[in-house]
Amino acid sequence: MSRVDSKAKSRTRKNAVADPGTVMTHRQILFVIFGLMAGMFLSALDQTVVGTSMRTIGDDLDGLSLQAWVTTSYLIVATISTPIYGKLSDIFGRRPLFIIAITIFLLGSLLAGFSTSMYELAIFRAIQGLGAGGLMALPLTIMGDMLAPRERAKYQGYFLAVFGISSVIGPLIGGFFAGRPEILFVAGWRWVFLINLPIGIMALAIVLRFLHVPHSKRPARIDWWGAATVILAAVPLLLVAEQGREWGWVSGIAIACYVIGGLGIASFILAEKLMGDDALIPLKLFSSPTFSMATVLGVLVGFGMFGAMMTVPLYLQLVNGATPTQSGFLMLPMILGLMVSSIVSGQLISRTGKYKPFPIFGTAFMSAGFLWFTFATYDKPVWFMMVGMLLVGLGLGQLMQTLTIASQNAVGPRDIGVATSSSTFFRQIGGTLGTAVIFSVLFTRIPEVLRDIFASTATQQSLAAVASQPAVRADPANARILELLADPSKIGSALDGDTSFLNTADARLAAPFLEGFATASVSVFWVSLAVVLVAFVLSFFLTATPLREKSAQQEVAEADAALLAQKAANETGAMVEPSMPTSRDRD
Repeated sequence: MSRVDSKAKSRTRKNAVADPGTVMTHRQILFVIFGLMAGMFLSALDQTVVGTSMRTIGDDLDGLSLQAWVTTSYLIVATISTPIYGKLSDIFGRRPLFIIAITIFLLGSLLAGFSTSMYELAIFRAIQGLGAGGLMALPLTIMGDMLAPRERAKYQGYFLAVFGISSVIGPLIGGFFAGRPEILFVAGWRWVFLINLPIGIMALAIVLRFLHVPHSKRPARIDWWGAATVILAAVPLLLVAEQGREWGWVSGIAIACYVIGGLGIASFILAEKLMGDDALIPLKLFSSPTFSMATVLGVLVGFGMFGAMMTVPLYLQLVNGATPTQSGFLMLPMILGLMVSSIVSGQLISRTGKYKPFPIFGTAFMSAGFLWFTFATYDKPVWFMMVGMLLVGLGLGQLMQTLTIASQNAVGPRDIGVATSSSTFFRQIGGTLGTAVIFSVLFTRIPEVLRDIFASTATQQSLAAVASQPAVRADPANARILELLADPSKIGSALDGDTSFLNTADARLAAPFLEGFATASVSVFWVSLAVVLVAFVLSFFLTATPLREKSAQQEVAEADAALLAQKAANETGAMVEPSMPTSRDRD
């Protein structure tokens, strides 16, 4: 080997190690974050904007009874696609998968905006969900690539701000569009989906221009069996979680879902074990106590978070008489608490490198919030619920980003994508389970509580005295309640359908119904409190591994450079060893 060749190889090895090319400036990071935030905003907004307009959509498409499937199809597909996006992004890179996710979401939005039936809308919402799975998982994964864990906490507060803003303005936008008969010659409610197009195109443009995350290609098998079995496991269980209350939890179709889901879980575990490191959710991740505990806490926190976000707005609308739009504004204390605590905790994590206290304090604040809710009564002022919302928000802000950082920090740099998507997947499973359990408890308790209240002699005498007044009987707003009082057998199901009659009826006649709903809601808050208290106890057992000082990009680049240097050194040694000894060497 010539001396020139040897010097060239030495220079190549030196450059490979010293110039990984993975450190991004603050300006570059901000541009990328804008694109990621726009993508996440699409997914977060879509979950809140549709809810307030669903009644108008169902009336227009003549299928209000099918509205549950419109929600369920989106949720199921978004949930099961989340870990798939994470694994594929580890193999093929974040940028192409994020672009694909935005494109699919925009296609689903366009199709949903021109649906002609609720069945079509359910299918197109499923297409939206397929894109939303990537929009929920990949932004935090890309952040994990770009930034070291200590720095990451500062920026993740921006993402929680997006989540909070979408929660507030979603109901406002949905109510605005649903309340307009026509906008630009298109039915108002259709803009609930079409509004995604300009936002998505802007996000896509930013991503195409600024998102250039380096990716090291590596050979890997695609876990087709894992993808198939996770669908087999998740879909039946999510279905029964969403529809079990209507089907009956021990009905034939519910039992079939339990059996198929159980077999799917067993098949998924077997498939992942056989695939090893190439698995959709590698089982080796759970060998880390930190990742395992963070995942369990994520399921429990998801349960509490969705329980609060689904029950409290309903409480505000029914008991406090707020409109859907007003209930969005009234949720501001929770959003404010979430944003403040996430920003403060992020700054503290960045400065100290310690995150152990935040899961403990976060679950403690959530527990305090749900404990406060258990003292709710129908005659409490609105500010009473707002105090509880603030406490829950202060807890959530400390938990959401901290658990994600703990999961990412507990795995190798090449597994950040699958770790992030897995933690998101399990949190969504917890949220779905929480929603199902919460509403099951709520609508099981409501008939029982109403019957007990109306069986009271004092209530009967009070209502009879009010109902006998000519002015009360003549007011059309009281007709629904007077009809129920004439047929007590219907009292238990009075709140199963349209409850708007409570907003306009005489306050004395509506009071027992509001009391019944408030009492039933307290039962729900006790369930949420019990779950969050379990999370509080487990948070003490979370092993806080030291946060790494380098981003995943830097670690991967340096590892690849070291491997290249070692390979070059081996090649050089192989070429020198067989060379013939000189006469001086022989002497």
